[in-house]
Amino acid sequence: MVTMQDVARAAGVSPMTVSNVVNDRPHIKPATRTRVLAAIDDLGYRINAAGRNLRTGRTGTIGLAVPEVDNPYFSHLISRVVEEAARHRLRIAIEQTGAAREAELEVVSMSRNRLYDGLLLSTAGLAAGDQDLLRVDYPIVLLGESMFDAPLDHIVMPNREGSREAAEHLLARGCRRVAYLRRHDTDEDPRLAGYLDAMATADREPLFIDIDGFGTVAAARAVAAAMAEDNAPDGIACSTDSLAFGAMRGVVDAGLRVPEDVRITGYDDVPMASIIMPSLTTIAPDHEAAARTALEFLVERLNGSAEPPRTYTIPHALRIRDSSR
Repeated sequence: MVTMQDVARAAGVSPMTVSNVVNDRPHIKPATRTRVLAAIDDLGYRINAAGRNLRTGRTGTIGLAVPEVDNPYFSHLISRVVEEAARHRLRIAIEQTGAAREAELEVVSMSRNRLYDGLLLSTAGLAAGDQDLLRVDYPIVLLGESMFDAPLDHIVMPNREGSREAAEHLLARGCRRVAYLRRHDTDEDPRLAGYLDAMATADREPLFIDIDGFGTVAAARAVAAAMAEDNAPDGIACSTDSLAFGAMRGVVDAGLRVPEDVRITGYDDVPMASIIMPSLTTIAPDHEAAARTALEFLVERLNGSAEPPRTYTIPHALRIRDSSR
């Protein structure tokens, strides 16, 4: 059986250095880390995970809580987080909350019992009055829009800025009646705020197409009905790519064309956006940077970082494709 001492001799380092590399501790020189990992591979060394967990009090598992696992955006996010976690030799356990406050709080309260070392929480149901409930004895990194000032590290989606940029793009393309595909059950929508910013700057009257929930089918029906009305929109800004896919279908169902009759933008740049016909113009957050920074923040907290909570706003870009050309 290969031991840690065998790896240390092969790599020309101390057993403590091998332990530091195995446990992904900071301040190891890249060349040393590479040499130790090569020795581990060459010798076939296998880490005693159970023993390590007992010594460190860690399981090597991180919880990732999202509203919907089958939503294209969250599916894409999960994939990026799993890949990034693997770089830190961490596993990801997925929790689905349905965007419900009670479910999000349950994930927070139960994470320690489920033996998670930390939690990445995409919150949609919590509000300002809940921030004290997030004071727990393990690290949490919040994902998404900053709806309240929680004492935690936060990866913030540029919702308002990106949505404003998408609406401004439609106006610049010559659209005179730009509508926003609006959920009637949402009290706070920063992407709606971005759309309103663009319309106010251009001195245009806001237009709305109301739908029920996030559903693509509901979006298609609502847009098809809106296209049958007088003064129908010639541009539609959607808060997600999924809704934009539905909007495109609704335009076609009304006997019109995208982009010749109606230009459409989405938000999220999920993989499908670039391959459907017509391809979708959308706001593209840097998903890789978001996952990388979230894991870095969490790992630093696991390693004892006590610096004040940090906020990282995800970079974004407008991807111009066929739906607005």
